[in-house]
Amino acid sequence: MARDYPNIADHGIIGDLQTAALIDTDGTIDWFCLPRFDSPSVFASLLDRDRGGFCSIRPATDDYVTRQLYLPDTAILVTRFMTEAGVGEVTDFMPIVDGEATNRHRLARMVRVVRGSMDFVAEIQPRFDYGRMPHSVELVPDGGVRFTAGDHSLTVHRIGDPVLHGSQRAGRVEPAGDGLRMIGHLEAGDLTGVMFESGGASPRPVSEAETLELFEQTRRYWRDWNARSTYRGRWREMVARSAMTLKLMTYAPTGALVAAPTAGLPEQIGGERNWDYRYTWIRDASFSVYALLGLGYTEEAEAFVSWLMDRIHESVGTDSGPLKIMYRVDGSSDLVEETLDHLSGYRDSAPVRIGNGAADQLQLDIYGEAMDSIHLADTHGLQLPHVGWTQVAQLLDWVCENWDTPEEGIWETRGGRQNFTYGRFMCWVALDRGIRLARLRGRPANVDRWVEQRNAIYDQIMERGWHAERRAFVQHDKTDVLDASLLVMPLMGFVAPRDPMWLSTLAEMDRELVSDSLVYRYNPEASPDGLRGSEGTFTLCSFWYVDALARAGRLDEAQLTFEKMLTYANHLGLYAEEIGLTGEQLGNFPQAFSHLSLINAAVNLDYQLDHGSGVVDPVLHRGRRG
Repeated sequence: MARDYPNIADHGIIGDLQTAALIDTDGTIDWFCLPRFDSPSVFASLLDRDRGGFCSIRPATDDYVTRQLYLPDTAILVTRFMTEAGVGEVTDFMPIVDGEATNRHRLARMVRVVRGSMDFVAEIQPRFDYGRMPHSVELVPDGGVRFTAGDHSLTVHRIGDPVLHGSQRAGRVEPAGDGLRMIGHLEAGDLTGVMFESGGASPRPVSEAETLELFEQTRRYWRDWNARSTYRGRWREMVARSAMTLKLMTYAPTGALVAAPTAGLPEQIGGERNWDYRYTWIRDASFSVYALLGLGYTEEAEAFVSWLMDRIHESVGTDSGPLKIMYRVDGSSDLVEETLDHLSGYRDSAPVRIGNGAADQLQLDIYGEAMDSIHLADTHGLQLPHVGWTQVAQLLDWVCENWDTPEEGIWETRGGRQNFTYGRFMCWVALDRGIRLARLRGRPANVDRWVEQRNAIYDQIMERGWHAERRAFVQHDKTDVLDASLLVMPLMGFVAPRDPMWLSTLAEMDRELVSDSLVYRYNPEASPDGLRGSEGTFTLCSFWYVDALARAGRLDEAQLTFEKMLTYANHLGLYAEEIGLTGEQLGNFPQAFSHLSLINAAVNLDYQLDHGSGVVDPVLHRGRRG
């Protein structure tokens, strides 16, 4: 039933830098994949309450109030339950795995009562491989339990000694279908809980001291990482939470950033726009370089650029072009799309998809985003080596040959290829950044050809991408539809932010795509994208809009729009991909694009409020100095 599902926004995220779990405000883990972000799920009741699997911990009564928060400056999540009898807390965290890829991951759930007393009920119902693989249950007295499905296993350790009240145990364990149920009574000061571990570990009691040491190590990691940020602006709390969220979605062994840790969450409730976002899009991750450098996180920016250069090295010279639009976190590109027809989908939003059929689309804009990130990194201390430059030069030669080709575009439409203005404009960015690097570093390149093609792109956009009757840049050369992706044009330097042509375009977007502070990416009815149904406003585009307003001299509007956008975050400061008409979060959650665009808008707006509209160039230098 639809009422059994929590709202998408009613979740927090925890992780260990290789995978992540979502926990709702009722204390239920309803999404958890092992051992990686893009691995099959163990808990996925977010996509099917009956078949997906979950781990819940909550009061035994229905008469309670719940609140959720992060420990300050950390990714440790606390869910608080308040009843007339007392206040209880479930503290969830994952010890950091900041190194090589591993199958061993741990998730701790500490349960304590901080006032009065409380009866708790916990239930563990794993469902391996998205609920497709049956499992066995091995119960170890006083130690825990191990669930096994083929080569996969999930061990549940008990935290601490059994809680005793007098000579009586405070709780009991009983079978519950293919899982377990635990019922217990806790008084103020009592601590218990469970620790999940993958990788075949044997069940054992985990002492309270060991658990608290892991807790302190995790807290120390996040506080130390957060302290590295150089941002000292007006919105420190929101920027810090967005930065930690991006860090949680970064696969530490390679530096690759996933678009979101979830799959199948709908852009429209009951609709078919339900995609798997647990992969690394060249576009999304490339935009993150600006955000990371702007906050002083040079190591993270360098790690992604290294991952990106590995992809360029693998693909230069192949028939499919230098790059695919997305990859798995390990750099492989096998993303065959399939539907999980046995899962009903979030609130009956079907089909549930894993893999992503858009992976083989031609999206020319990725070359601009990739080259912009490489240029940013190179000019901020992360210079390309000789081999890397040679591969970049080959990539740009390919862009010269192929920029004038119909493509699917940034929004991955499935309604046929078009000459999308955004793709053309980003090819201009790719060549422009390559020309700048060649001249700055004195590198060998066919610069004359690059300049010729860059100028040809510019001329074509001004001729075909500009719609004289609408007085606006439009989505492609066969339509008069506006497209919010073009908000990036002044941000990337293609047009001056106060050019009359751009100001006219911005005014048209104000009229047609903007609803208060919220921005639609385009009108799918006017420009069919091959899919049924509608969608919400795009948070990414809304933060792009903030930046465009500021650079156009509309600083007061930009600040108000930004402040309004902050009100759409969930209770923890997290955003999904889209926002619906009544403020509900839609799409996969949390969304990297939403958070990195928040960071970029905040950093740029901050600087312009202090130094004047349009002034942003010193932002990255300031982040580096800090």
